[in-house]
Amino acid sequence: MRPEINESKLVMQSVMGEIHHPAMRTPPYRLEDNGMPHVLPGTGAITYNVKLGDSVYGFAADHVEPGVSIKNPDVNENTALNVLACIGNTAYVVSGDAKGDKGFVTGTHGGIEHVLVYFAQETLEKMCIKDRIQIRAQGQGMVIKGFENTIKVMNLDPKLYNAMDIDEKDGKLYVHVAGKVPAYLMGSGIGSASAYSGDYDIMTGDWEEIKNCGLDDLKFGDIVMLENCDTSYGRGYLSGAVTIGVVVHSDCILTGHGPGVTTLFTAQTPVIEGILDKNANIANYLIEG
Repeated sequence: MRPEINESKLVMQSVMGEIHHPAMRTPPYRLEDNGMPHVLPGTGAITYNVKLGDSVYGFAADHVEPGVSIKNPDVNENTALNVLACIGNTAYVVSGDAKGDKGFVTGTHGGIEHVLVYFAQETLEKMCIKDRIQIRAQGQGMVIKGFENTIKVMNLDPKLYNAMDIDEKDGKLYVHVAGKVPAYLMGSGIGSASAYSGDYDIMTGDWEEIKNCGLDDLKFGDIVMLENCDTSYGRGYLSGAVTIGVVVHSDCILTGHGPGVTTLFTAQTPVIEGILDKNANIANYLIEG
């Protein structure tokens, strides 16, 4: 049985951002881990043909974000947007030709400090850069009853929690995951001061090891388990720790980077078990029809 959460006590607030134009430096090259320079699409924009459920590998891109990437032009307000917006929160278009259409948050991307939002294709076709998106932010402060002192929950909408395949047995939380990632594959994001926003990259420079770990078919929106990774008060290695998160952006060509993972649950002791399930993807819990 899925343990209860403190849903009735979780405050819902509005936060807002606008669709962020892609930005590039001059010259626009990104350096691959073999030293080869490339010019590629990256973060930001309305991305029309990269979707939840697509493979994170193979795109001619670097750190590409599925759907819509939003940001608030005020630095402090953007911090609040990135921290308070939780995966699964409902997002509303409040300006432009798509005004009134709904989507949901799929993750947060550190460094660029974007919130990523899913909308149906017909909504994407009506949108413009700088259209405003308002999110009903709810989820920070969530606790799982019976695990108050052992599991920290972050960045998770209560309706997504209630839709996920989660069970409790013999004092452990069992979560369905599409893959299990060893700590030695975790790169960019390590050492960050907080996991209440942003992400933590799975390094893909060693493709043979990615295949050995069964991670060569990861998809946008997959729920994954990070082994021996503690994201309670930042991000780092801790033997026995477990983090559960969502894959939010694509593979990357930069050394030390790869598909990014935004934290949902973390524990400093092995009280979370991952059950392998290739259908463990937020699209299967949140997209209707």
